[in-house]
Amino acid sequence: MRLLSYEYHNEVSWGALQDDANIIDLRGIAPSLKAAIEQDKLGDIDLEDKIGSVPLEQVKLLAPIQAPEKIACIGVNYANRNAEYKDGSDAPKFPSVFMRTPDSLTAHDAPLIRPPESHQLDYEGEIVVIIGKGGRRIAQEDAYNHIAGLSIMNEGTLRDWVRHAKFNVTQGKNFEHSGSIGPWMVTADQFSAEQYENMRVTTRVNGETRQDDTTANMMFPIAYIIHYLSTFMTLKPGDVIATGTPNGAGARFDPPRYLVPGDVVEVEVAGVGLLRNGVADEVI
Repeated sequence: MRLLSYEYHNEVSWGALQDDANIIDLRGIAPSLKAAIEQDKLGDIDLEDKIGSVPLEQVKLLAPIQAPEKIACIGVNYANRNAEYKDGSDAPKFPSVFMRTPDSLTAHDAPLIRPPESHQLDYEGEIVVIIGKGGRRIAQEDAYNHIAGLSIMNEGTLRDWVRHAKFNVTQGKNFEHSGSIGPWMVTADQFSAEQYENMRVTTRVNGETRQDDTTANMMFPIAYIIHYLSTFMTLKPGDVIATGTPNGAGARFDPPRYLVPGDVVEVEVAGVGLLRNGVADEVI
């Protein structure tokens, strides 16, 4: 089931996508998708005999989870990506973790914004986990039971700004609307453990494939990421976890191939869908 948040006739709502064209409004179950996850009501959704009443083409899609408490991101998580740095470093023993703010991300079909402070806007296609059942010190063998669903992120990065400080990348990861998330959340009942562990993510810029890999090559698999993050913080329903990007980001080309206004970036994840965004300069 594909669940999404949207704006229609100046009202924010959420619902289930039916037959790729129409949305069944689900505000009768909970006021938002995040609230439905928090109240453990996803299992109450019954689409049988319901007819979508809102045309998808007439809505403005929003980030699937509105105002998540946490957006945690994993850096350098594919084996090929670690080698891509060409610094001779060994594979890391633990994940790199940083946080993003909700307004650093925009929605499907909205532009990624290149700020005047930097022309090094880069793409990073990623699989996103949305937490369903919260918890602390979650065991790896139980981790999949804590997933509400999956979405997609273009974890846009201002490359020069991630190098402003010695020990953090926060600045370059949080320019307003520099990344995107969506277009929807596909519920966890659509995925098996085998799919989580061998799921393909592909990024295209103007139709050219730049990134293409599967979660089988993650150094820290999804179950481990949930376990690791929950060791030091309580994961809560609606929390968002970006699981890392494959090699092929624009910064790794010679010369680098950063995004410019007019570019179109597509991130596709098998079984989830396609997240598409153009690129525009910030209007000041």
